[in-house]
Amino acid sequence: MKVNYAVDKLDAQIFGRVLKRIRALSRDGRPPGCLKLTAEDGCRIQTGDYRILYRIDDSAKEIYIYRIKHRKDVY
Repeated sequence: MKVNYAVDKLDAQIFGRVLKRIRALSRDGRPPGCLKLTAEDGCRIQTGDYRILYRIDDSAKEIYIYRIKHRKDVY
């Protein structure tokens, strides 16, 4: 799993929750509650007020995380 994101502004508690969700993606790239995005290519999962946007490359078995932001700023 490749991860590319800026987390320097997240507080430790939020970072811990986000990291837990990212690690869970390595077991299931399309977990319950995952939504396919309509405006752009990719999927979305949420953890509290934060959204994690990512793309899945099934042939390479890779997940590319391209955005982690508060729900009001993510789209």
